[in-house]
Amino acid sequence: MGRESGHLMRARPVITDSLSPLEQRAFPHCFSKGMPNTLHRTQARTLRVVPPLVVFYFVYTWGTQEFEKSKRKNPAAYENDK
Repeated sequence: MGRESGHLMRARPVITDSLSPLEQRAFPHCFSKGMPNTLHRTQARTLRVVPPLVVFYFVYTWGTQEFEKSKRKNPAAYENDK
C-alpha cells in the first residue's frame, strides 16, 4: 500500500499519490514552454495595459505641476508693499 514510488495509497476517504524526490523534475519545461508562454501573454496584453498607464502618468505629472503652481504666491500682488 504505497511503499513503492508512484503507486497509489488509499486511506479510506483520501487518495494520495507519492513520487520520490529523486524522480521529480523541479522545473519541467520551464524554458521550453514557460518562457515563450510568458512572452506571448505579455505581448498580448501590452496594448491593453500600456495606454492607460501612459495616460495616468501624464495626468499625474500635469496635476502635480498645477498643484505646485497653485502653491506659489503671485508676485504682482506684493509689488506695492514696502
